[in-house]
This record gives sequence, structure tokens and C-alpha cells, in this order.
Amino acid sequence: MDVVREFLAGVGLLGRGLRLWGTSPRLMLLGAVPALVVGAVFVGLVVVVGFAADDIAVTVTPFARDWSEWARTAARLVAGLAVTALAVLLAVVAFTAVTLLVGDPFYERIWRRVEEREGDAPAEVDRGFWAGLARSAGDSVRLLIATGGVGLLLFAGGFVPVVGQTAIPVLGALTGGWFLAVELTGYAFDARGRSLRERRRLLATRRARTLGLGTATYLLFFVPFGAVAVMPAAVAAATLLSREVLAQPPGDYHRPA
Repeated sequence: MDVVREFLAGVGLLGRGLRLWGTSPRLMLLGAVPALVVGAVFVGLVVVVGFAADDIAVTVTPFARDWSEWARTAARLVAGLAVTALAVLLAVVAFTAVTLLVGDPFYERIWRRVEEREGDAPAEVDRGFWAGLARSAGDSVRLLIATGGVGLLLFAGGFVPVVGQTAIPVLGALTGGWFLAVELTGYAFDARGRSLRERRRLLATRRARTLGLGTATYLLFFVPFGAVAVMPAAVAAATLLSREVLAQPPGDYHRPA
């Protein structure tokens, strides 16, 4: 029950982030613009992969070439679904990374606003635009590589009868949620001089709460225009999560803007 309670508390953090649309609508609209632009590109890429899924399924199932018609069709259907699921997992994490890079000035303002409202915000340190961009890009690439590795395991699991159509989609959402949460908490951790390795280790101490926030964000990205509305709210929610994990004292987050 504690795990469920922690998971739901993570979902609740995203709800608190969404309330910023009511208190700081202009700031949130600025954060929605990069998500809208990048999202349009990534939706197009996912659609392309979807149309090519049949051809990819044939390529990755050469072992089924001599099977009976129904068995070959079933294998290729499962392969097509697995390819699409892997593409979606990578696309969501990559979308978040690229959107954070493109909209860095806007999301940094959202992060800073939450930090200041909570109190004891970290001091502003000018590390230089290019140095900060290089560090963020490097962390994002490492997270994408890790996502790809786990995604390939899930892709292979998709071929297991029953498990591939039940447990694997759930594991895919949880995996995507975890990597999303790690990506989104970058602002708060970087501002305190914490490395990506430390970020992952500390978030793992509150794994259920982290998964609650990340998985809720991941699933809402599939709602039409959900990513546009959720992205800036997720940055705010991830800041709150980071402060909890880093044991920062809480503040009155819902003061009027």
C-alpha cells in the first residue's frame, strides 16, 4: 500500500504542476510553444514509422517465412506492434529531451518560478549558455541510449505470447515514465551541481513517487495536444519532486502569481 500511496503522490505532483496554468498562464503558454513545434515534428516521425511497421515486421521475422499463413501473419502482427511500441517509447523520451533543449529559456523560467515560490531556491550560477547546453545534451544522449537498451529488451519481450500483449505495455509505460522523470528533473539537480548519476541514484530512493509523476506524464502525452499542455506543467512538477528528493524544505506553492 505504501508503494501505491507513493505512486499516487507522484501523480498528485503533476496535478500541482498543472495548477500553474491557473496562476501563471502566460508563463505556461510560453512553455507550451516549444512543445507544440517539436511535437508536430515527432508526431510526423511516429506516423512514418507506423506506415513502415509492416515492412519492418517482415524484416525482423525472417524465421517466420516458412510458417503457415496464419502463424506468419500473427508473428508479423506482433512484430509490427512491438516496433511501433519501441518507436513510441523512444519518441516520447527524445521529444522531451529536444523540447527541453529548444525551449530551455522558457522552462528555466518555470523551474525558477517554482523554486522561488517554494523558498530556498538555489543561487543563480551563470555557467555559460554553450556549456549548459552541452551538459544537457550529453545527459540527454546518455538517457536515450539507456532508453534504447531497455526498449530493445521490451521489444524482444513483445514476442512472448500473452506477456507481450499484457505485461510489456505496462512495463513500457513505467520505463518511459522513469526516463521522462529523470530527464525533467535536470534543472533542479543541475542547479545544485548534481550529476546525472547522482540524479538517478537519488530519484531511485523515491522510485514509486518518481514513477507516478513520470508515468502520468508519459500517458498524458498520448492525449491529443496533451504534450503541449502537460510539458510545462511536468517541468514544474519535476521541480517539486526534485526538492523532495533533495530534502529541500517545502513552501507555500499555491500563492497567487
